Parts: sequence; structure tokens; C-alpha cells
Amino acid sequence: MLRSQTSDMFFLLSKLLAFLITPIIWIIGLLLYSLLAKNEKRKKRMLSIALILLLFFSNTLLFEEAMRLWEKPTTTMEFNTTYDAGIVLGGIISFNQAEDRLQFNRRNDRLMQAVLLYKKGTIRKIFFTGGSGSVEHPDIKEGPLVKKFLLETGIPETDILIESESNNTHENAVFSKPLLEKNFTSGKFLLITSAFHMRRSIGCFEKSGIAVTPYPTDFYAGRRTFSFGRLVIPNAETLFNWDSLIHEMFGYLVYKISGYA
Repeated sequence: MLRSQTSDMFFLLSKLLAFLITPIIWIIGLLLYSLLAKNEKRKKRMLSIALILLLFFSNTLLFEEAMRLWEKPTTTMEFNTTYDAGIVLGGIISFNQAEDRLQFNRRNDRLMQAVLLYKKGTIRKIFFTGGSGSVEHPDIKEGPLVKKFLLETGIPETDILIESESNNTHENAVFSKPLLEKNFTSGKFLLITSAFHMRRSIGCFEKSGIAVTPYPTDFYAGRRTFSFGRLVIPNAETLFNWDSLIHEMFGYLVYKISGYA
């Protein structure tokens, strides 16, 4: 399926907005402003706001509680139900050309869960949807790389289907629909993606007329604990983890307004 100019513009704007809504960018901006401001009162105010934001966004407990409210809970599937395919959403790998090697990120739990479900017989086929998703390397597509990996794990080619042109969640659904309809006359599908990404994903697939059962993976919010470190000590990883939640909430809102979900 060919991508329209509107889709390309939407893709580029989404990348720009993802940069602008990142907490660390806000904090750095406020710190720079406090350094350059000539008014002492304003300088102190901007510095105070930057420090408050830094403490807030680096607090692990606050982040996990926010994620707990947003993430879709674990799905309880029907007993002994077999699904025609598990639809796995991309955004899980990069390709190291120098080493000729795939590099997986934390969202790779989507693919690992799909492999486990396939081995257990819960899903008959793995359907992976994902193109480039990169402004710098539009020619490197996830789909063929993931297919190659799955083949090397011993999964037969007849049980692997890919869609490799989509660059975002909306396109995942739209570009997958004709392939799913071609390969399954009345398919029953599991939608396999990150728990924080499931709201937008379900909306997109259902909007495209594809009925799915959600199977969320790689949860950020685990068992609730109140240790001293999680309550008080700032965590650099947590500061960057907020990017996923804020980007996803903003993306969900934009998709709703655009009629994509």
C-alpha cells in the first residue's frame, strides 16, 4: 500500500513533537533560560521550576503509578482458545550495519511473547507489522529483519507473515488489513504490543475493522512497592521512561482528534 504525502507529513511532525514533549528538553530549556536571564527574580524562578520538574520526573513511584493508570492490564484469554495469528507491532529493533546484527530494545517482549504463544499453540501464525519508523534510515525495514530472525529460530516460513511499509500505529492497522483479509477469511487475532501502547493500538485496529483480543506486554508498572529508594532517590532511567508515557498519551489524543483511533 502506498503512503500519501499527508501520511509522510504526519510522520515527520510526530517525530518533531516527540522531541518537544520530552521532559528532559523542558528541564534543559528552563536551566538554560535561568542561566541567560538577566532578571534575578526570573532566573531563580526558572531554576526552581527546573529542579521541581527534575525531582518529579525522576521519581520512580510517581512514574509507575501514572503508568499503572494508563497501561492496559493483563488479558485473561478464553480457555483452550487458539488464535489464527498474533499481530505483533514493530518498534522493537534497530540494525547494526557494521556488525550485521539486530539490536533489540526493551519492547522486544512483544516478539518474545509471540514466539512463546506460537510454541504453545495459542497462535497458529506470527504476523509482524513494522516498516522503518526512522527519519534517518527509511530504507531499513523491520519486517524483513524480524522474519529473518524468526526463521533462524526454527519457525517455518509458512507461519510467518510480515507487513513492512508502515511507519506508525495508524499505518500498522491500515496496511495490515488487506494482508489479513487475504490470508484469513474470518480470522481470530491476538494484538500483541506494549501495555502502555495498547489503548492506541486497539483503537487503530478496531477503527480499521479488524477485531482483536489485546495481549499487552513489557509492563512498566509491576508489583507496587514502597521502598526508600523508589520514594525518595531520583532515578535517571525513570526520567527518560516518562518519554514513553507522555508521547503515548499525546499520540492517543492526536489519533482521537484525527479519527485514527
